[in-house]
Amino acid sequence: MSETNRVEYKVTLNKELDLEKEVIAFFNSLEGGFIYIGIDKNGETIGVADPDDDMLKIKDRIKHNIEPSVMGLFNLQIEEKEGKKIIKLTIASGIEKPYFKRKFGMTAKGCYLRIGSASEPMPQKMIEDLFSSRTRNSIGKIKSDKQDLSFAQLRIYYEEKKRPLNAKYQKNLELLTANGFLNYVAYLLADENSISVKVARYKGASKVDLIESNEYGYKCLVTAVKNVLNKIEQENKIEVAITAKERIEAPLWDGVALREAIINAFVHNDYTKEVAPTIEIFSDRIEVTSFGGLVDGLSQNEFFEGYSIPRNKELMRVFKDLDLVEQLGSGIPRILAFYDRSCFKFSQNFIRVELPKNQLPASQKGLVKGLVKGLVKDLDARQITLLNLIAENPKSTKVEMAQKIGVSSTTIDKHLNALKELKLLKRQGGRKNGYWQILHKNDKGE
Repeated sequence: MSETNRVEYKVTLNKELDLEKEVIAFFNSLEGGFIYIGIDKNGETIGVADPDDDMLKIKDRIKHNIEPSVMGLFNLQIEEKEGKKIIKLTIASGIEKPYFKRKFGMTAKGCYLRIGSASEPMPQKMIEDLFSSRTRNSIGKIKSDKQDLSFAQLRIYYEEKKRPLNAKYQKNLELLTANGFLNYVAYLLADENSISVKVARYKGASKVDLIESNEYGYKCLVTAVKNVLNKIEQENKIEVAITAKERIEAPLWDGVALREAIINAFVHNDYTKEVAPTIEIFSDRIEVTSFGGLVDGLSQNEFFEGYSIPRNKELMRVFKDLDLVEQLGSGIPRILAFYDRSCFKFSQNFIRVELPKNQLPASQKGLVKGLVKGLVKDLDARQITLLNLIAENPKSTKVEMAQKIGVSSTTIDKHLNALKELKLLKRQGGRKNGYWQILHKNDKGE
């Protein structure tokens, strides 16, 4: 594959390589992009001798040589191609454009833009226009009303990941404003805050009958998210359908897609409105709603294709540190692997993901209910019991049925034959590997 407006190849990392220029150009673009270290301009794999050391150098250069802060906007990983190790640097489009080299500031020598497969100096007029429209109400810039905050829970999470926080953690995690005050990111991650995080469950398909509402907020946002994920995992029960040929087990919703929908909502929510995402469970679906709509500059098509413009890069960085987020731009494609685009609802003020419950094939248990309802006069109590036993286990033997009901095998034979004559039951296969099939009322049973 050749270089494009979103892909750049570099043979090796050295002092001569102007890595910052290439990275800045992607931060300033609408779509972000990828830089591969260890591949030449022709797409030939050269490999990297010490990828771990190179990744540390890359992170250090990006962190210290580019402004404004881009922590949480890029991701580094080692990949293998043709038996050789290469480095993949994923770069998201930033919301605080223009990004620039620290030593040159907001000038044509410091700001770059991706044009085709090249990184070009940004015109001064464009630099000024971007700066004037820069988002100024990001949660990293908002001073927390409460400054007496503790972070015991956050410390524990970092220690669990073998990444203990040092004395400069507030600065390193960007929990401070430019004036040194704790910001709104700090407030969200503190042990206590006033942000409510609710999971509601309704009896039907509307909000008329609320049967359960659980509060998981007023604490460190990471704790709240983990508790929400645990609750939803409990709600995502395994349903069983026993058909004529097989036993099918499936959760109400795909677990990977549901987890991504919830985490995405919390990472990209607009907290300047002082509200958290909501999760609502209905009889036929689950809804995950985040507030704020799409980030400026991101279209719906770009959103679906996985282009990433993190609204809250500070939260993205923390969630990534704690392995709640794997890599930039991976969430939406994972949801779309199981559900289609129609599950997403957009407005100026919110994004809602509606995941329908899985529809399993009609089970034998369901057939029994229908048969009993329509044929009550033709079935006695033992025959109904037999059908229920078979629905639970189509491979039940006559001896097992006799023991459970408390009658002889001869009596079981008699009732099974009666059910066969009514065209409600059929034996499939032999004595050893066979099973009982409950038939629809209009089946011939032949």
